[in-house]
Amino acid sequence: MKSKARGCLGLFVAVLAAAAGIALRSTEWLASLGGRVTGARLDRVRHSPEYRDGRFHNPEPTRMATGSYRDMARRQFFGKEQREPAGAIPVIQRTAADYAEPPASGLRATWIGWASVLIEIDGRIILTDPVWSERCSPSTLVGPKRFHAPPIALDQLPAVDLVLISHDHYDHLDMQVARFLGSRGTHFAVPLGIGAHLERWGIPLAQIHELDWNDAFDWKGLSVVSTPARHYSGRNPLHNNETLWTSWVVKGPNHRLFFSGDSGYSPRFAAIGAEHGPFDLTLIKIGASDPTWSEIHMTPEEAVQTHRDLRGRVMLPVHWGTFNLAFHAWRDPIDRAVAAAAKSGVQIVVPKPGELVEPSIARIAPEPWWDQLPPR
Repeated sequence: MKSKARGCLGLFVAVLAAAAGIALRSTEWLASLGGRVTGARLDRVRHSPEYRDGRFHNPEPTRMATGSYRDMARRQFFGKEQREPAGAIPVIQRTAADYAEPPASGLRATWIGWASVLIEIDGRIILTDPVWSERCSPSTLVGPKRFHAPPIALDQLPAVDLVLISHDHYDHLDMQVARFLGSRGTHFAVPLGIGAHLERWGIPLAQIHELDWNDAFDWKGLSVVSTPARHYSGRNPLHNNETLWTSWVVKGPNHRLFFSGDSGYSPRFAAIGAEHGPFDLTLIKIGASDPTWSEIHMTPEEAVQTHRDLRGRVMLPVHWGTFNLAFHAWRDPIDRAVAAAAKSGVQIVVPKPGELVEPSIARIAPEPWWDQLPPR
């Protein structure tokens, strides 16, 4: 029977269910909603060019969805797509010992799943949008559940220098991971407003770097730049877009990295490439690419074009293969991205969760490991 596990609509249902009382007695659930932007933080937010009328806005006209809620509900519950893999996704287990020696090339990536990637770059270690929880939801009882376990336990992570957060949705900002890394002294680079969540979760202000678009800071030999994206934000449906969303540029002495976060396609990516590129590695989102959300989630073909706009050398697709958060088949984004990359002459790598990838020695043609999973 084809899977009808909850996707984006299911996440909204999870929020409502939790609000109705499923997890109301849990202080953890209440904490997971995050903090409110107030005081000096709100004063800074109000000075952002992207902020007006109490909300952040995309510079381009951007609709949240192009279909009706009725149509989305119909597709959610009666769609025929295979939205979850029929077999187990192959995961390569890692421990801290695997990171005892830095990569010879100076740049190495480990895909954890979804938009979470461990990056070793010029002697430093970065994590993008780290999510380890079983569900990307404010509730532990309902909401989209992982297809596979993370390939490395939190307590086996090497010492992470910096976490990059693209925005505050539950599939990109995990309270438990933030608390764990914060207790280790890890620093966080976040868009405007998200520092309120981290502070509520007990992370010291000194470990939080809160940036508007085109702001930058230097950290342990790396230059970190917040760059535009086209999306939206909010952990509480009553307070959407009160925090900013972003993409990230990281420049080391020898390598450059781009992380798209979650975004629709934008001509601003070409401007980022012109100013900050070329990039040795780009992490570009490809999943949740249903036409219903075409203005806030780029298609796999647009992801490949984004890589080209950025002047990237090797593309590592993210935001797919871990959660059911769209109406398409679970493998549709990677099939389309690989085909588009081949057509455009783009070098793409598609690691298994936990597989180590060094862009300078990456395979020209990715191994289609997802083809080995059994059909329904």
